[in-house]
Amino acid sequence: MKKGLLYVHGKGGSAQEAEHYKPLFPEYDVVGLDYHSRTPWEARGEFRRFFDSFAAPHDDIILIANSMGAFFAMHALNDKPIAKAYFISPIVDMEALIAGMMARAGVTEGELREKGAIETAFGETLSWDYLSWVRAHPVSWGAPTSILCGAKDNLQSTETIRAFAAQIGADITVMENGEHWFHTEEQTAFLDGWLRRVQIG
Repeated sequence: MKKGLLYVHGKGGSAQEAEHYKPLFPEYDVVGLDYHSRTPWEARGEFRRFFDSFAAPHDDIILIANSMGAFFAMHALNDKPIAKAYFISPIVDMEALIAGMMARAGVTEGELREKGAIETAFGETLSWDYLSWVRAHPVSWGAPTSILCGAKDNLQSTETIRAFAAQIGADITVMENGEHWFHTEEQTAFLDGWLRRVQIG
């Protein structure tokens, strides 16, 4: 049996991050998805084409997805044959995230609807089309899933991620000193230990 691991990075990340997972999954062909989509509707076509090509020579596919990559993957690959998914700091409630950015920018829903798109002082562009799409396309995900998040995640609350995990029947691990981006030596060691444990489980 030939096994494949597809890694999907978060916003600002890189497909090269997949190299980190090769020692943790020595029996798998590990590949990072170098995607260019910026919206979930763009990601659907791009992700599905890549997945089909990657899956063709493999009998067993697992997915590791980070942050926004997990959000895109859930919309793009929800009906694909994924044996197991591992989500790290996944964005699971995009509407809540957008609402938080709107509040931070002092933008009302009426203003966003009227203008269509608004640039913020903190570098994000608020989009009425994006918000409308998210509301019309709730996340649907059925693959067996394990989730890791940090108690200090500044983008999605632990409560939000726990509620999502319960909804899809996923197990969840929370690192008390974890942030949205698992990047310190302590956080990376925790992530690696988590992956080893959930693989066995």
